[in-house]
Amino acid sequence: MSCGPNTNGKKEKAFQRSTVPLPAIQDNSDISDEDVGFFQDHLGTSGFLENLDTTAIARSKKETERLFKLTKTPYARVEHVQESVGSSDDNEFSELDSSMEDLDLSDDLSDVDSNEDLDDSSSLVDSEEEQVYEKQPRKMGEATKGMEKKPKVVARLPIKLASGQIQHTGVREGSAETEEDIEDDVELPSVKPPKPTKRDFSGPRFGRASVADIIRIESRAERIKSAKEQIAGICQDILSEPENGLGLLRRLLAFAGETVSVESEEGSSKLKNDPLIRQLAIVSLTAVFKDIAPGYRIRKLTEKEKAEKVSQMVGQTRDWEQGLVSVYQSYLQLLEKEIRGKTDLAEVSLRCMNTLLRHLTHFNFRMNIMSTLVARLSRRSWDNTSEECLSTFIEVFRNDLTGSSSLEAVRLLNRMIKERHYNVHPKVLSCLLHLRLKTDLVGVRASKEHVDKATKHSESKAKQKRAKGKSKNVALPHLSKKAKKALKETKEIEAELHEAEAEVDREELATQQTETLKLLFVLYFSILKAAKPSPLLSAALQGLARFAHMVNIDFFRDLLAVLKDIMVRTSQLEDGSEDEPEGITVDSTENIHLEILCILTAFELLTGQGEALNLDLSHFSTHLFRVIPRMAMCLALDSTTNVNRQDHSSPKKSTADVFFRALAIILTPKFGKAPSYLLAAFSKRLLNLSIHLTDPEMVVRTLDFVKGLLGHDSKLDALLSTEERISNGIYGDTVDDPQLCNPFAAVWWEVMILEERHYDAKVRKSAFELRTWKPL
Repeated sequence: MSCGPNTNGKKEKAFQRSTVPLPAIQDNSDISDEDVGFFQDHLGTSGFLENLDTTAIARSKKETERLFKLTKTPYARVEHVQESVGSSDDNEFSELDSSMEDLDLSDDLSDVDSNEDLDDSSSLVDSEEEQVYEKQPRKMGEATKGMEKKPKVVARLPIKLASGQIQHTGVREGSAETEEDIEDDVELPSVKPPKPTKRDFSGPRFGRASVADIIRIESRAERIKSAKEQIAGICQDILSEPENGLGLLRRLLAFAGETVSVESEEGSSKLKNDPLIRQLAIVSLTAVFKDIAPGYRIRKLTEKEKAEKVSQMVGQTRDWEQGLVSVYQSYLQLLEKEIRGKTDLAEVSLRCMNTLLRHLTHFNFRMNIMSTLVARLSRRSWDNTSEECLSTFIEVFRNDLTGSSSLEAVRLLNRMIKERHYNVHPKVLSCLLHLRLKTDLVGVRASKEHVDKATKHSESKAKQKRAKGKSKNVALPHLSKKAKKALKETKEIEAELHEAEAEVDREELATQQTETLKLLFVLYFSILKAAKPSPLLSAALQGLARFAHMVNIDFFRDLLAVLKDIMVRTSQLEDGSEDEPEGITVDSTENIHLEILCILTAFELLTGQGEALNLDLSHFSTHLFRVIPRMAMCLALDSTTNVNRQDHSSPKKSTADVFFRALAIILTPKFGKAPSYLLAAFSKRLLNLSIHLTDPEMVVRTLDFVKGLLGHDSKLDALLSTEERISNGIYGDTVDDPQLCNPFAAVWWEVMILEERHYDAKVRKSAFELRTWKPL
């Protein structure tokens, strides 16, 4: 762009001009047809070009600076405020030309705070009259007794001019009427304050139709479809932003309600909800709570905590936590109402409670869920829902690391069984066998504050011996203040890390487990000492055998006496030598199972800490020897039950498992060695039993057990030989005492029969291996 000549003869530059002419677009410009077409297609996006101020764009830099100097007067040039007030409007703004109308001064004037300008201007004022006026107090027109009403004087607000000067506008006089006078002169209409209304989350909010509008849809297919779409959208929004989803949670809870409230001009009414929509909402709420619930227990805030000031982030977190707990409580109350009312949604509600207890054991209202499930287990009948509740408690016991939830569950089960007078299903006690007590939690991380340092396996014995001779009072190295501060900060960070790792305190864990054991053994002992045989007796004996190593040694003699009494009483019932109690039916299979459990429990007690006691258990081993001929029918029924068993989570052992477990403890103890006559007597009677067994698997298991006895005592090889040998007496097959039956006078002829004539190939192979067995 060429620059024209100036009046002084010098060449005028572009920035010195008042306006810069815009270049005109010629017809032979470089704008192509494609650009013109693109511009015409997107006319809507180029509308801002029409509002551009061409005058402001064409203004040069020099003109902009001139206008800025005219509108901005320095404060140092102001001598008196009173002199500038009258002439500011005429002198300063008369020099502005028409281009001043296009200049926006609002941004320049808003940059200065009015309070700061007032202070600066007051410091420059030299007028004594103005200073005296500022020091005078304001007269608010108070009416005094016995005097006439004085006029009320109120200072007007000052005005800030464009130049930054302050203009005072004087005072305003008004009548000093009191509130009573005003009330006498003007009668104000009595308006009652509006009552606080409860927020309705089921209305047309969040850009969705109200719950009532969906329920009113006549077509059930359309109604279910609309409810599905809205429930799915609500769940998706909650999972995306849980902290902002309390309203959506309450709306989803409205879908799960039995009725929906409708507000109208005539009044409020209720609509009955569709059962399928309720079911969808209940299941959806379970999935949502399982995902958004925090991994800690939310505590109720105290009044002091509510009154204290916190940051905005903390306040939002607190509001969300308290709201989440409130909605969760309302949801659990809805589920409990459905279960207790035995409605059509009772089974779905119970399944949802089981899911919540499995995944949210650490969260609030754990006891309420457990109470509902325990009440379900208290019924005498047993169905799929009872089996599901039992599986839930088993999973809770297996996953419990702190012991608190297990203690609460055992306490509830103990109270329920006693209130029902032990008339519950025997499977209820089977879940207690899954308790993780003491030795089951050895590998769990524990707090370092309570760990015995002598149990560290990383230090070798030689290192510990060298450490004994050294003095423990070793002088610590000198640390500066900066180093001490850094060390302190490091310890605090480590403590926070240990807390974040959620380590288990061993002392607290031991306290919880001790209390659980106490309740457990009190329940078991009360069942054993009951006057009448209880259906829970088998489960109690199995539980005692499971936790026998934790029983106090002071109770061993009394406990063995009770076991012996139960065993003798059960055998007398089976033999018919004792009258059958009222309401109790004699089942030979169950009685044999109880007798073997008593024997197993007695030997389990003495395999641990009871080894220090010199107690004679020959009566229990003799009774087991007497029971072996009657085991043929029990093992046959047991094999059939194992094939048809569907509950693989139950820890209840079969009769065969208990039987072979008792044989292993008596004949192959961990410490010491069983007498030879005892091994020979039991092996001969077991081979005799194998001929009468119908299940090939049981026969193979029996032969393998007898083959294992050969490795414990080489004297049993003589029973495999058919050659003539000198023996004292004959073998008493009908004698039920292993010491008097003379077993070494017998021969294992049953092995040859099983090897040659049994129909199953596995049995024949196992018998051949037993006959040809040789010690290594």
